[in-house]
Amino acid sequence: MLSERDVEAFVRDGYVALRGAFPRELADRGRELLWADLDCDPGDPATWTRPVIRLGGYHDPPFREAACAPALLEAFDALVGEGRWQRPGGLGTFPVRFPSEEDPGDAGWHLDASFAGEQGEARINLRSRGRALLMLFLFSDVGPDDAPTRIRVGSHRDLPRLLADAGDEGREFMDLCGEAVPVSEGRPEALATGEAGDVFLCHPFLVHSAQPHRGSVPRFMAQPPLLPVGELDLEAEHPTPVERAVIEALRDG
Repeated sequence: MLSERDVEAFVRDGYVALRGAFPRELADRGRELLWADLDCDPGDPATWTRPVIRLGGYHDPPFREAACAPALLEAFDALVGEGRWQRPGGLGTFPVRFPSEEDPGDAGWHLDASFAGEQGEARINLRSRGRALLMLFLFSDVGPDDAPTRIRVGSHRDLPRLLADAGDEGREFMDLCGEAVPVSEGRPEALATGEAGDVFLCHPFLVHSAQPHRGSVPRFMAQPPLLPVGELDLEAEHPTPVERAVIEALRDG
């Protein structure tokens, strides 16, 4: 389902939206399971007392089937490379966001860490150890007011030069974000809006942010990593789109 134009947009912008990546019916079944684990009533907004509730560890059939939908498996091959990623076994954590005037406390710009250092600290390195893609799975319809993830378009190209001299151990997450976020200011902003069943496939170096929910219906979205087999090969004769973005950013300074 990814065209050549889609792949080039991913390299340039750092993300691509795969519309209808998995059936809406799986999203409906998945939301039923998620609501069952929430301490609130889907039909009574008075019980939605927190701006965000994090649910984690979901490997039930609807989530496994969504994560391994044929269109997604083909897209993983196209962006990460055949044999370069691990087949997902589920979707992990769901930050469920509710309409609220309260600050959710997690709406800052950042990039996701990929691996743990010797002291257990979160780290990121140039070859993206531990993360092939960041993925946003929409399990509900998400409009502009429904707390869509904000994306700084092209920000994945700001990261390589901040990591170039850090070696295999890379840099600590908070330290790197302290530079990456200011550097990416001024980048165009996009919103991860769409319908249940859409998936945004994002470069692991993409700067993004949560935001408060100003709509009327809770937002259900998973944001798992696609786990890699190995690390990025930045000397490859035929680099993958994920690798190309890093190589081009280093070349262009």
